[in-house]
Amino acid sequence: MVNDKPIWVFDDLCTIDETTSIFKGLEISAFKRNEVARPDTSQYRHWAVSLSESQISGLAVYQRAIQQIKQTTGKQYRAYRGYVNYASYGDMLFTHTDCLPESDELTVLVYLCPEWDIEWGGETLFYNNEDDCVFACTPKPGRTVIFHGAIKHVGRPPNRICYTPRFTLAFKLEPAK
Repeated sequence: MVNDKPIWVFDDLCTIDETTSIFKGLEISAFKRNEVARPDTSQYRHWAVSLSESQISGLAVYQRAIQQIKQTTGKQYRAYRGYVNYASYGDMLFTHTDCLPESDELTVLVYLCPEWDIEWGGETLFYNNEDDCVFACTPKPGRTVIFHGAIKHVGRPPNRICYTPRFTLAFKLEPAK
């Protein structure tokens, strides 16, 4: 919990085979440098590729995440947006939130790396209201972190010795109607 808002980490929602398959597809995807963290950082765009509604619902990891959320919270959620972030050494990523504090929205992040070395960095950091980092999620193949979208967070780019992209699959969720 961060500021009374939940974070869950799961290592069994995305298989290594799924991670590897999605990773290979992303290596040839048409990423665009049009994603921004906050309005005041709009001059520092980062790479992303958007997913269609059918692409999102067709992913087994999405279906498993939705089931896990229902099991954990008792509520049904649905994605209103899905995309993949691309980060590499030298990129600048900024802290941000994904929704307003009073919103009932969740974010799902899936680390799409067939392998990851702890020395490569790339952690997702979560901050409390005093801007202290209170939780760090280490990238691991297929690891999924689900959290309340109002928690301030940032995905750190990989370190200089990492020559592979840091892909994170993101779903922004709202309560299903």
